[in-house]
Amino acid sequence: MGSTLAGWLQALALVGALALCYRPLGDYIAKLLTSAKHLRVERGIYKVVGVDGDADQRWPVYLRSVLAFSAVSVLFLYALIRLQTFLLLNLGVPQMEGHQAWNTAISFVTNTNWQSYAGESAMGHLVQMAGLAVQNFVSAAVGIAVMSALIRGFTRNRTDRVGNFWVDLTRISLRLLLPISILFALVLAASGVIQNFHGFTDVHTLSGEVQKIPGGPVASQEVIKLLGTNGGGFFNANSAHPFENPTGFSNLIEIFLLLVIAFALPRTFGKMVGDNRQGYAIVAVMTIFWVASAALMTFAESQHHGTALQAAGAAMEGKEQRFGVAASSLFAASTTLTSTGAVNSFHDSFTPFGGGLAIFNMMLGEIAPGGTGSGMYGMLILAVVAVFVAGLMVGRTPEYLGKKLGGREMKFASLYILTTPTIVLVGTGVAMALPGERAGMLNSGAHGFSEVLYAFTSAANNNGSAFGGITVNTDWYDTALGLAMVFGRFLPIVFVMALAGSLAQQQPVPATPGTLPTHKPLFVGLLSGVILIVVGLTYFPALALGPIAEGLS
Repeated sequence: MGSTLAGWLQALALVGALALCYRPLGDYIAKLLTSAKHLRVERGIYKVVGVDGDADQRWPVYLRSVLAFSAVSVLFLYALIRLQTFLLLNLGVPQMEGHQAWNTAISFVTNTNWQSYAGESAMGHLVQMAGLAVQNFVSAAVGIAVMSALIRGFTRNRTDRVGNFWVDLTRISLRLLLPISILFALVLAASGVIQNFHGFTDVHTLSGEVQKIPGGPVASQEVIKLLGTNGGGFFNANSAHPFENPTGFSNLIEIFLLLVIAFALPRTFGKMVGDNRQGYAIVAVMTIFWVASAALMTFAESQHHGTALQAAGAAMEGKEQRFGVAASSLFAASTTLTSTGAVNSFHDSFTPFGGGLAIFNMMLGEIAPGGTGSGMYGMLILAVVAVFVAGLMVGRTPEYLGKKLGGREMKFASLYILTTPTIVLVGTGVAMALPGERAGMLNSGAHGFSEVLYAFTSAANNNGSAFGGITVNTDWYDTALGLAMVFGRFLPIVFVMALAGSLAQQQPVPATPGTLPTHKPLFVGLLSGVILIVVGLTYFPALALGPIAEGLS
């Protein structure tokens, strides 16, 4: 079977699996977010935490709960990393420096999983399980919880209550993420992903040398790394490592895991607002961008310009032979369009336009389908902007799902949209202005600029993948990228929660003949156009200095 045919069959199988899961998984998530019943174990957790599971919170209280929980998580994870040399299963790894430990703690709590270290040589098994894997669960749950609060803003009227963060966090972790993770950990282990508590084993290579091979509980962490769109790998090579991703089958399962919840959440949205057609419109936009990105990236990586590429038949540098161009491009498009950041190939070795498309995917805000929860609330913010633009075009007050979008609502939406580009462009500009930080680039010229632009785009959008070729384990980069991750995660959440509260306080307005139908192809096209225009006007100059200039040279 040719690689092209295999790539098409893999993509079709993936689309079919996602389509089959869209309705049942989306309905299940909607049910657990709206159910009034609590499981016995959940009531026990509420009692320990000291919260009333039946009491809804005002949006400022919900927001403070998110921020407080995340702050405590950072402190706990930082302490765990710094003290790991005194803990069990530490494998004798040296103590991590303070600035790198801070960057790592921020990274995993913000669902970014940016790694300036090699996982197998910097983390013991206990820290991997009790620290990093736990944050993979709860950081993903926080994103879905914030999304649910925004949806409640559309569904509730004349109230200041948007749900209970502790209830949402607990239910999402126990009823959604944990069961799926257990099931697919078994699937990955059966497909060859390792799961043990071994340390380093000495093996003899074909050349007669001795090499240390690390073991560890990989399958259990690999699942939630992908399912929660986290991305931090157990090994430095991430999902290109044969212990994390040994076969074409495991590769397909991993792509499915990083997409399945995010693609099901539009169904959850439609179910919660009482109109499934709204979910169909949102998922249509997500699908358009995902299919287009995967197709364009595969095309870019299949070009044969240059002697080496002609001999290989494609741009195979930085790609695993067992996956090839099609599977590598599909993985790259999916991981950068979500906030996952896992990689099964190295984006720094992609063609200029292939690598530039990976950057562009993150610049979209990772909304196609985006991270668990964060992609959905990011898409809803852009839907609000699209409805507002349509209202301006016809000269009437815009309405979305029965809620008027006035000046207050548009300020929150505008601040949300402007936050991430500001972090990316300012961070990149400062790094390029400092001679010491420019010296950290492996490459010069346009490609070197792309390395820095990719790093800040990845950090601010909570993606976590890296272009490579840049030394980021320095005091400056650990601090700058850590701040980009913090502000890129929590400032948008502040504006989302404020918008949710503003919408929930409104009295619904009935639809009229002048109301824009937001479930039809016209709105799908309008929303797609707004996304492209917003990203294009914001980032085109930076892209022109990096991947576009390199590709045209």
